[in-house]
Amino acid sequence: MISPFEERYKTEMNDVFQEKNKLDKWMDVEIALAKAHYKLGNISKEDYENIKNAKNKVKVERVNEIEAEIHHDLMALVKAMAEQAGRSGGFVHLGATSYDIEDTATALLFRDAMDIIEKSGKDLLKILKKLALEHKRTVCIGRTHGQHAVPTTYGMKFALYYQELKRNLNRLSESRKRILVGKMSGAVGTKATFGKDADKMGELVMKELGLGQAEVTTQVIQRDRHAEVLSVIVLISCLMEKIAKEIRNLQRTEILEISEPFKKKQVGSSTMPHKRNPHKSERVCSLAKLVRANMAVAYENIALEHERDLTNSANERVIFPQIFIATHYMMKQTEYILSGLEFFPENILANLNRTKGLIMAERLMIALSNKGVSRQEAHELVRLSAQKAFKEKRELKEVVKETEFADKFSAKELEDIFNPETYIGNAVKIVEGAVKD
Repeated sequence: MISPFEERYKTEMNDVFQEKNKLDKWMDVEIALAKAHYKLGNISKEDYENIKNAKNKVKVERVNEIEAEIHHDLMALVKAMAEQAGRSGGFVHLGATSYDIEDTATALLFRDAMDIIEKSGKDLLKILKKLALEHKRTVCIGRTHGQHAVPTTYGMKFALYYQELKRNLNRLSESRKRILVGKMSGAVGTKATFGKDADKMGELVMKELGLGQAEVTTQVIQRDRHAEVLSVIVLISCLMEKIAKEIRNLQRTEILEISEPFKKKQVGSSTMPHKRNPHKSERVCSLAKLVRANMAVAYENIALEHERDLTNSANERVIFPQIFIATHYMMKQTEYILSGLEFFPENILANLNRTKGLIMAERLMIALSNKGVSRQEAHELVRLSAQKAFKEKRELKEVVKETEFADKFSAKELEDIFNPETYIGNAVKIVEGAVKD
């Protein structure tokens, strides 16, 4: 084994990109082509049946053996099918060029791969919705620039991820009409080899395969289509990284509000027995870097030369499976992490109170404005008080009691102002609306 995607990061997505499945998809296209020829009267029903039945007789080993001799993978498959089709073998691949078969089959592979991503996406949506609703009132400190800002809720975090994943799944669905197309258009896209029935030929083949027809092509289907789908998959991987990074940061020892699951016999470090490293979240973040790097190659493939060159072919054997498999693995890891996420309420509360009320400065400023003080003056008064409280390591509320504006508030009003549990705005309503189906 050379690639960790063969075992370590393997998911059911691997089955889509296995060599045998790729050859099966190529043969499905060849069979659909033969069926179209039969329907158009170009070959007999017996010829079509012989070609169709050849699929189950072709062995990957034989295809590889022929390819080693002729150095052309698609033509190796054609020869292997022809061997098994008997006297009808001469009609295999009739009128087609290699990428009539390969690009059309790639659409079939992408369809299966997208189905798997969408299924995992729906599973993640359910988990995120559950967490959002369960924690819609779990008040925590919000952070901007790495600093304590104002209170928010954990439900808001999960609702945010829910909506982003939903957008990405919508993007993926919308891209289907542009990627799920095939071609029977020949060496430079003119359909010359199919003669007067060329348009009908493409129509029959794509109907058989459940695909649309590309309106115009060169020898290949244009790579902007593939780049669009892959870019959505990359967006999904970026969201998985976003979630994992947040969990990693919130699991830091000095924060420790939440933690990814840690099994009873799990080892965190080979030398430090106490460690509870967020290694699954870190793995997700690591793979996201690889996925993004592969996306750059997909963009490079858009600008092929003239009616095509071969500079996309070799790298697509790498980037197509890697982007799909890595992202799906990240989704499965994220599902595992979120399903067993551990919360530490005492630390969530401690972090809310860590700044000794400074996080309520915004609320105090608004309250002063409501008492008739101009917004700018209120901001400056509270800023000075906050700086004093920070420098003297005192509660902001106590410092406020010594200020010239302290008499504007009753004792109860001050208590209410400095209660973070009651300063979450419409968070509960936002969460409920965001995850409403």
